Amino acid sequence: MKTEITKSTRRTFLRSASIGAAALTVSCATGKKTIIQGFEKQADNEDISKGWLPFSDRKIRVGIIGYGYCQFGAAFGFQDHPNVEIVAVSDLIPDRCAALAKACRCSKTYPSLEELVKDDRIEAVFIATDAPNHARHAIDALKHGKHVASAVPAVFGSLEDADRLFEAVKFSGLKYMMFETSAFHEELYSMRQIYNAGQLGKVVYSEGEYYHFMPEPLPSYKDWRVGLPPQWYPTHSNAYGICVDDGRFTEVSCLGIPSLIDHLKPANNRYQNPFGTEIALFRTSDGGMSRMAVSWDTPGDGGERGRIRGQKGSFYGKYEGLEKSLPTLTRPPLPPGVAAGGHGGSHGYLTNEFISSIIQDRKPLVDIGIALNLTVSGIVAHASALKGGEWMKIPGYRF
Repeated sequence: MKTEITKSTRRTFLRSASIGAAALTVSCATGKKTIIQGFEKQADNEDISKGWLPFSDRKIRVGIIGYGYCQFGAAFGFQDHPNVEIVAVSDLIPDRCAALAKACRCSKTYPSLEELVKDDRIEAVFIATDAPNHARHAIDALKHGKHVASAVPAVFGSLEDADRLFEAVKFSGLKYMMFETSAFHEELYSMRQIYNAGQLGKVVYSEGEYYHFMPEPLPSYKDWRVGLPPQWYPTHSNAYGICVDDGRFTEVSCLGIPSLIDHLKPANNRYQNPFGTEIALFRTSDGGMSRMAVSWDTPGDGGERGRIRGQKGSFYGKYEGLEKSLPTLTRPPLPPGVAAGGHGGSHGYLTNEFISSIIQDRKPLVDIGIALNLTVSGIVAHASALKGGEWMKIPGYRF
C-alpha cells in the first residue's frame, strides 16, 4: 500500500458546522411533496438486473446511521441488497430512528453512532449524519473495526480533519468509500470507460457543474446549510474531472460572486460566507485544467453535469474524436431488487460497489484518496475566493 501526501500548511480555513443527508422527496408546508433539485429518481427499469450473476453467498452485516430531513440512510438500497444484512440502525432523534428501522426492515436500534459502533456483529457502516461530523464519525467507526461508507463530503472545511481521516483509514486497513453520486452518473461512467480504454488520451480540460437553487436553506441539523460556502460541497462537480482519470487538482484560483439571498450574506451565517456561487479554475496533476462551478443562488435548471476534452477525443453527451470503436458504456447490472435510485440513478450502484469491494477485498471506486482529493480541493478553493482568486496550492492524497 503506497501512500503519498503533498504537504502544505495544514489549517482550517473557516469554521465547521453540521450536515444532514438527503432523500428524493420532501414535504413542503403545503403538505405536497416536491423533488429536491438534482435528486430526481431514475425511472425504474426492469432490465437493470439483466445479466447480473451472483458472485458470493456472503452477507455483510451493516449498520445504518442517520435519517435526517432528506432521509438518506434508507435511500441507497442497503436493505434490498442480497449480500447485506442490516443489523442495526441509529439516529439521535428517536422518531427518526424508529422510521429508519422501519424503512430498513430492521428491529435493532441504537440512540447514537457511538453506541452502534460498539456492536461486534456489525462489519460495516453507512454514515449519513451531519457533515461536520462525517470525519469524526468515520474515524470512530474505523477505530471499532468497521468498514466505512460515508455520504459526501468526506470532511467539512478542515484540512486537519482530512489528514486525520486519511491516517485512520491507512492505519485500520479497512475499506473506506465516499458515496459520490456523480461517479455513477451514466455520462461520467461513460467518460471513465472511454478514458480507461485510452480513447480520450491525456485530459486537457474538464468542466463540472453543481447547481442547487436554495433561496431558503433546507432544514438541517443545527442549521448547517445556512450560508454554506458553495465550494465546501464540491464533490458532485469535481467528480467530472477526478472520477474520470483518478487524478487530482494541484492548484486553484477561485472567484466568488456575492449573493442577494439573505442567508448567503456574511452577517447572517456562521461561516461569514458572502458567496452564493463560486467558480474554481484548477490545475491538474497531469498538466491540464478544470473549471468547476457550485451555485446555490441561480434559479433555473439544476443538478450535476460535466464535460471533458482529451488529446484523442471529447465527451459532452456523446463521444466525438479519433476512435471509431468504443468500449461498453452501459453501466453493469444491479442485483435483483436493488433500484438505481436517485441522483441520476447512482444510489444502487454505489451500494453495490461498496459491498462488492469488501467481499472481493479490493479498492472501492471512490476510496479515501479520491474522496479527499474531491473534497479538499473545494476547501482550498473557497479560501482562494475569500482572497480574491489568489492561486493556492492543494494538498494531495494517494492511497
